Amino acid sequence: MKTQEKIIIYQVFTRLFGNGNPRCKTNGSLDENGCGKMADFTAKALGEIKRLGATHIWYTGIIEHATQTNYSRYGIRPDHPAVVKGKAGSPYAIKDYYDVDPDLATSIPDRMKEFENLVKRSHKAELKVIIDFVPNHVARQYGSDTKPAGVADLGEQDDVNLAFSPNNNFYYIPGTKLEGNIDLHRGAAEPYIEFPAKATGNDRFDAWPGINDWYETVKLNYGVDYMNGRSTHFDPIPDTWNKMLDILLFWASKGIDGFRCDMAEMVPVEFWGWVIPQVKAQYPNLIFIAEVYNPAEYRNYLFNGKFDYLYDKVGLYDTLRAITSGWESATSIPSRWQSLSGIEHRMLNFLENHDEQRIASDFFAGNGARAIPAMIVSACMNDNPVMIYFGQEIGEQGMDTEGFSGRDGRTTIFDYWSVDSIRRWRNNGKFDDKLLTEEEKKLRTFYSRLLNLCNTEKAIREGVFFDLTYANLAGWVFNEHKQYAFMRKLDDELLLIMVNFDSIPVRAAVNIPQHAFDFLGIPYNLEYNAVELLTGNTEKLVLSPDKTTPVLLDAMNGKILKFKL
Repeated sequence: MKTQEKIIIYQVFTRLFGNGNPRCKTNGSLDENGCGKMADFTAKALGEIKRLGATHIWYTGIIEHATQTNYSRYGIRPDHPAVVKGKAGSPYAIKDYYDVDPDLATSIPDRMKEFENLVKRSHKAELKVIIDFVPNHVARQYGSDTKPAGVADLGEQDDVNLAFSPNNNFYYIPGTKLEGNIDLHRGAAEPYIEFPAKATGNDRFDAWPGINDWYETVKLNYGVDYMNGRSTHFDPIPDTWNKMLDILLFWASKGIDGFRCDMAEMVPVEFWGWVIPQVKAQYPNLIFIAEVYNPAEYRNYLFNGKFDYLYDKVGLYDTLRAITSGWESATSIPSRWQSLSGIEHRMLNFLENHDEQRIASDFFAGNGARAIPAMIVSACMNDNPVMIYFGQEIGEQGMDTEGFSGRDGRTTIFDYWSVDSIRRWRNNGKFDDKLLTEEEKKLRTFYSRLLNLCNTEKAIREGVFFDLTYANLAGWVFNEHKQYAFMRKLDDELLLIMVNFDSIPVRAAVNIPQHAFDFLGIPYNLEYNAVELLTGNTEKLVLSPDKTTPVLLDAMNGKILKFKL
């Protein structure tokens, strides 16, 4: 019988990973600051990511997007700087769905071949490849220079005199020029002109997007008439649906293993339910991950939209962040998984991604190690996928003032930049840890052990989950607001997992109720030599429904105790 795999995703912002420039300038150009390349993901680099415990690598920013860098000598149309965020541009303002971003290539004319080789190298390192699919919006100056023969560009056949038509790819404000509460010159000799104006990506159906809108993008039309009560026009199939099917099949043919679908809930679920089965009919092992933030829509996008996995952002992420920051009680955790009512196996857990502030930033915990208990919970409480963001494993702070993004505790997705912790970890491709601090090495060791346990320990990979919170309320030796405990079991292997969100060490004692022994089939009143899997240390413990099990927990840390029954 094939062993189930727990998906461990390493998200990496592709253009930042390999940039070794230690002296980047705020708002610096490509020439000034440099840019990482696909070639920087060498066999050694990928091997290190695999050894960290990853099963999948999500290369963020692969598809060509709007940029202020001029690549016109390579036949790529330049973008007006007024509709590009940052010097490098947002990877979510797609400019050509059929091309690889030229920033990432060592040889720009060979950029697609370089991507295909990257996929092959990743597979050779036993890493499956995920890329973004951005379905809701495109760059304002979208235009494919590389589309296959017979493919019409988005908007090429639109009737721009109609605000809405199911045959149009975009929404228009007829007879109106784009004005916008933004600088339409942005240093250029001539202003950016768009006539008629198109609707903006964040569902703004007028000609006046502001600086806080997704002003650099235009909304795609999937047959929903937003101007008339969101009436739907799905029969016959809207033109945009067929174009997007073609794009998904194009990238699937490159040998990738999955798509992370940006803002999937802004696209009608009917489209996903139509397109995903067609793609999987040809590529049955592809996975589709949806960025969805509305819990009321979770089941709709899983069962009608046919997604494999959804972000668990407004549930587990928000809760673990609040507990780590001291704003919320650990007793909130059970209600989060209980609210999922059976779909918890299809939620993607994470503590960082490109949208969220870094754990070690001043805006979150101030130190990457403070999230160790939250990471243990995120990784171990179920058999669903878990994701980390590059640099998380060494405590990247994200506190640079890179340019457009500002000093916001996030690693920029808009600017040319070099990530300090990653640059030192890479050490010019040596990956020898010589430039890392002792704290960074210690944190990376923790992540490596934890993420590898997710697949080497069958109880984590595919075992039963049992929450112990309800049996440990108002106990004098267990602070339910600062400690959390649960069990995982498969066959004759039992794990007792306890974490301490407090900033002081505690001698906790957990109550394991009779129901747990009965439900999990655990023999009791026996002494075990339990192995603590994160350190390899052994502890003598008695499991009994009649008395508590004492466990010493370090500050902001946890233990994974393994019992052989």
